[in-house]
Amino acid sequence: MPDDPITDKPRKSATGHACVQEYLNSLDNSPGVYRMLDEKGAVLYVGKARNLKKRVANYAKPGGHSGRIARMIRETASMMFLTTRTETEALLLEQNLIKQLKPRYNVLLRDDKSFPNILVAKDHAFPQIKKHRGAKKEKGSYYGPFASAGAVNRTLNQLQKVFLLRNCSDAMFESRTRPCLLYQIKRCSGPCVGYVSERDYAGLVADAERFLQGKSTNVQSKLAAEMEAASAAMEFERAAALRDRIRALTQVQQAQGINPRGVAEADVIALHMEGGQACVQVFFIRAHQNWGNRDYYPRTGSGAEAAEVLQAFIGQFYDTKEPPRLILLSHPIEDPDLMAEALTGKAGRKVDLAVPQRGEKAELVLNAARNARESLARKMSETATQSKLLAGLADSFDLDGPPQRIEVYDNSHIQGTNAVGAMIVAGPEGFIKSQYRKYNIKGEDLTPGDDLGMMKEVLTRRFQRLLKEDPDRQGETWPDLLLIDGGAGQVSAVATILREQGVENIPMVGVAKGVDRDAGKEEFHRPGQRPFALRHNDPVLYFVQRLRDEAHRFAIGTHRAKRAKAVGATPLDDVPGVGATRKRALLGHFGSAKAVSRAGLADLKAVEGISDTIAETIYDFFHDRG
Repeated sequence: MPDDPITDKPRKSATGHACVQEYLNSLDNSPGVYRMLDEKGAVLYVGKARNLKKRVANYAKPGGHSGRIARMIRETASMMFLTTRTETEALLLEQNLIKQLKPRYNVLLRDDKSFPNILVAKDHAFPQIKKHRGAKKEKGSYYGPFASAGAVNRTLNQLQKVFLLRNCSDAMFESRTRPCLLYQIKRCSGPCVGYVSERDYAGLVADAERFLQGKSTNVQSKLAAEMEAASAAMEFERAAALRDRIRALTQVQQAQGINPRGVAEADVIALHMEGGQACVQVFFIRAHQNWGNRDYYPRTGSGAEAAEVLQAFIGQFYDTKEPPRLILLSHPIEDPDLMAEALTGKAGRKVDLAVPQRGEKAELVLNAARNARESLARKMSETATQSKLLAGLADSFDLDGPPQRIEVYDNSHIQGTNAVGAMIVAGPEGFIKSQYRKYNIKGEDLTPGDDLGMMKEVLTRRFQRLLKEDPDRQGETWPDLLLIDGGAGQVSAVATILREQGVENIPMVGVAKGVDRDAGKEEFHRPGQRPFALRHNDPVLYFVQRLRDEAHRFAIGTHRAKRAKAVGATPLDDVPGVGATRKRALLGHFGSAKAVSRAGLADLKAVEGISDTIAETIYDFFHDRG
């Protein structure tokens, strides 16, 4: 942990090299983290140092810097410092601060979602196999990470064919009286209705786990031997079923592509940079199998070199993820020993970093690098097209320049019920789905179906939060353009809402359906100006239609999810101490929530898993005995 709190030194009158020079006398040779700030106090750069005094002294020199570092020094008006006990602590703190503060000159990993796993649950006599994302709290064996939900689903689909494990919930399992469709299409062994014994099912689970551990050859040999034995015993139906399972197992192996024999567990990380942009491709190798890949496009900090980009990516990528035993890299990083030490401490076991030059490991890296190069080429092509559309949008709507962040708002409800507001975000790289937001409408005084009232609530909540988190508009979360679904009335109302919040100078455009409410005849409304239309085949018109349709899709999807949740809701949801397990037990015992509400105290105490105290709580809840 850091020895000292972060210290905010007094703002210096000088800027650039002279500003940096003024801090040297107050620094010692401790390791730590430093921050460089501009005249407005915005953080320009966060760095770590083995020796703070020596590192800052380098910035005080007027020459010998790259163009990127020279620009950063010129903009520096003050600095902040934090000493640590070790350089490893400084490295970890540096990456945390970069993710938190998003400085302009640092490399920044912009997409940092968790990865899904396959879970073989172990809290049931007949274990369930399913996709799992998030904290590993359930009892069972976890296998992963997989690069995407699609990679997990494809593997689960094939594993069902091979090992016939159930994927239904425990509640559905207990309620079955006859096998479901999955049994009919040979994707499940039918444990819910006793078509397979607990012992035989345990054998299927063991085979599935052996496969997920990389012992697929043993599984395949075992199945082949069973098929031959069944055929010799003239059990041709069983032999055919085993043959189908072997084929499915082969399909799993083929779908996984590269399956290295000499690499049991590794992440393969390759970087390609071009035109100031970067793509990092990550392949996940587990149990000698390729469990998918994902590409990332980190912000390069206005021109960082490959070693810095890759080191920053690794530090931020593994901040919330467990590193594997081996990480194969396409480029050397700045501090490989330090990074290995930090990751080893995080994992609680040895983690190695390597830049292979020959053999199978080098081939894995070359394949990842080729994917990174091709992905970046596609991304740059898409970005060029998107840039033209944003420039056209700026021209059509008289904006100061191409918008970097467009926010589009929409509402969804059925006669005012389950009302939700939705916001989608788009920019130079297309739709930014990690920035999408949904708003459950809370206003109790709203008239059902009051779209303007809902919009007011959504925008009020949105901009109150923005004003609280970034009042000086220094970050990237303030919009350059608002698109509103509606005409002059909606635009005027939104303008009033923003004025009430003290928000000004944000362009807004209302998109109205126009004549006959046909797509292609949209009218555009701006505050205090006459409505206008774009020509029918204008690419900007198609772009606005896509933005509006995406907002509508997201709002409808959010509304449907809320409605579906409401349909499954019961009065039991509001009873203190009654969670999903107890709710399931009560409904299974009494048949309905209404029956639970009418049950006597003795009957409630008779339910398995319901203690006397919880039974009294439930009874009091429904009989107003609080």
